[in-house]
Amino acid sequence: MTDSVPATDASSPAPAAPGDAAPAPAQAAQRPDGARRQGRGRPGRRAPGGNAAPAAAAPRPSRPQPPALLELAALYPRLFGEAPLPLKRGIFDDLMAAHPEQFEREALKLALGVHTRSTRYLQAVAAGQPRHDLQGQSVEPMAPEHVHHALWELYRRRQERGGDEWRAKIRTRMARAIDASGLTRDDYCARVHIRDAQAQALLDEALAELAAQHAREEALLHAFEASGQTVEAFADMYGMDPRTAERNLQRARQRKAG
Repeated sequence: MTDSVPATDASSPAPAAPGDAAPAPAQAAQRPDGARRQGRGRPGRRAPGGNAAPAAAAPRPSRPQPPALLELAALYPRLFGEAPLPLKRGIFDDLMAAHPEQFEREALKLALGVHTRSTRYLQAVAAGQPRHDLQGQSVEPMAPEHVHHALWELYRRRQERGGDEWRAKIRTRMARAIDASGLTRDDYCARVHIRDAQAQALLDEALAELAAQHAREEALLHAFEASGQTVEAFADMYGMDPRTAERNLQRARQRKAG
């Protein structure tokens, strides 16, 4: 394994996260008279219609971390701790060279696989942070497609319980990531290479949101240029924060110049 790119291709579901194993069903409670009480609710609590209300689900047990991953966290807390940094490509070879007697190859591969599929690592990638070496130094920018697939995987893991609010949040983050990439729509779509219909639908929504934002900024620039006002006076006229107005105007100018 020479690369630590997270397995977040939108066409392939990621392995189950730690703790995804379903708890065993609770046994029916035994009543003093020997009869079994129906359902799993507390005594005296009944759901509408007479059925017992279901008991709250027990917390899912977390899976133990691979020993090699615990060793990595002790050696490199900035890279493998609670708030990890994205890893440079080729980090496996760097670790083997730095610790030839400490890690077995397969154990290290397993540890890196678990780490780069973890939600906290995906969050770092989705934020667009650069990749880092063993010294914690930034060595290369995060590729746009890796940012996108991390965002999609975070959405996929929470979509059932996140609802429309979570979808809107991820869509906006995708739109910002697309904008930050500096790529055209066609180039971006070619880079992310999506084959999943649901992932494509979310990308289309993000692209539409970004197009609407660009249209608003371009209209703002047109109005500003026609006003003859300073940015501060123009922002005050429209009830905007001057710094926000300046940022929006600058983005519109850059696209117009490009």
